[in-house]
Amino acid sequence: MEAQATAATPRQLHRLEKIVALLALIAVFALSAGFAEGAGHKKKKVRVAAEHVKKVRFADEFDRHQAAHPGQIFLRSSSVLVQDAASGETLFSKNAEKVLPIASITKLMTAMVVLDGKLELEDRIVISSEDMDQLKGTHSRLRPGAALSRNDLLLLALMSSENRAAAALARTYPGGTQAFITAMNDKARSIGMLDSRFEDSTGLTSANVSTAPDLARLVQAAHEYPVIRQYSTRDRAEVNVLGQALQYQNTNGLVRGHTWDIGLSKTGFINEAGRCLVMRVRLASKDIVVVLLDSWGKNSRIGDAQRIKKWLETAALARNRG
Repeated sequence: MEAQATAATPRQLHRLEKIVALLALIAVFALSAGFAEGAGHKKKKVRVAAEHVKKVRFADEFDRHQAAHPGQIFLRSSSVLVQDAASGETLFSKNAEKVLPIASITKLMTAMVVLDGKLELEDRIVISSEDMDQLKGTHSRLRPGAALSRNDLLLLALMSSENRAAAALARTYPGGTQAFITAMNDKARSIGMLDSRFEDSTGLTSANVSTAPDLARLVQAAHEYPVIRQYSTRDRAEVNVLGQALQYQNTNGLVRGHTWDIGLSKTGFINEAGRCLVMRVRLASKDIVVVLLDSWGKNSRIGDAQRIKKWLETAALARNRG
């Protein structure tokens, strides 16, 4: 008798078995996601490392060119002027006549207008919401309601490039911000800055423009003010804000390093302007005005300043030997 085939009835999973299976499935998904995230982080780290290596390679390339050609100079900044402060002689220039945004280099003019106004430096100024950056959204530790002396605001604007400090200085000028901007442009014309234009006191707007020769004039004029010389080259300071002691430092690492003889300094940065730096500095036994505009890379302006220093010192040594 032929046996009749019968379909096997599938065994029903116990409730506990279902829970275990579900947890195992969740664990598999979590593990897969972890691997994917780990791979993503690894790729990101590799990409960041590659970008760093690329920057170092470019820096090394500039330094190799400099070493191979000591009589020449290779700089990243798109506009450069190196000038003898005493004679006005141009020692090096690169695209110097190009009109460019100048970012917070603006604050040197801001300081001169404040000091020319003979305003009481110990007057207390209350930070207002009007002083907040509505253009770039930059951060500031000077909260609305904080009261600081005009002197402290001037220090923070020059040393730490504090934008709310510069805005408050303009707002509290006789006639207000607009009168202050007019005074900035009048001052620029009076010192021969004919290719320059100012539209705010902070430099956050790309409409504040100038050329390297005009900024050399600005540096020379600002250097005549002892307060600007002192505050722009101070390495750090403590300022009381709303009952809290806040620490600020100079935006120029060369000032903080204490190895350069810098008589005046100002940095600047917005995306449209790139990294900017102006200094009056003692190099190769001479007072030198250095203007670096639109430099790419976070430390590129410092690297350019170092290359200028080496170039000047090498040239001076060659002259002495000759």
